[in-house]
Amino acid sequence: MITITPTAEEKIRELIQEEADTIGLRVYVKGGGCHGYQYGMAFESKLADDDTVVEKGEVKVIMDSQSAPLLIGCVVDYQDTVQGSGFAIKNPQAKTTCGCGSSFSA
Repeated sequence: MITITPTAEEKIRELIQEEADTIGLRVYVKGGGCHGYQYGMAFESKLADDDTVVEKGEVKVIMDSQSAPLLIGCVVDYQDTVQGSGFAIKNPQAKTTCGCGSSFSA
């Protein structure tokens, strides 16, 4: 369904340890951005009945039922470069993306 790179897994694990009552990282898609859909991420403390959970080692990535179909085949990575650091999502379903990579059309 979704792939977590080893670098992203390590960073997610590190960040979860710093947050109280966190069970995993929620990755979601919402309407907006310059191409129609926008990615979002947030720490999650509980699961909904219709959530999909992907486990990579000790790390859980959580997706809601509306976002999961738009995230099939995605790769979540963590990049630390001179320009900045952060999570990046590579989505094979994206037909177009904006320059910053935070929005896409499917």
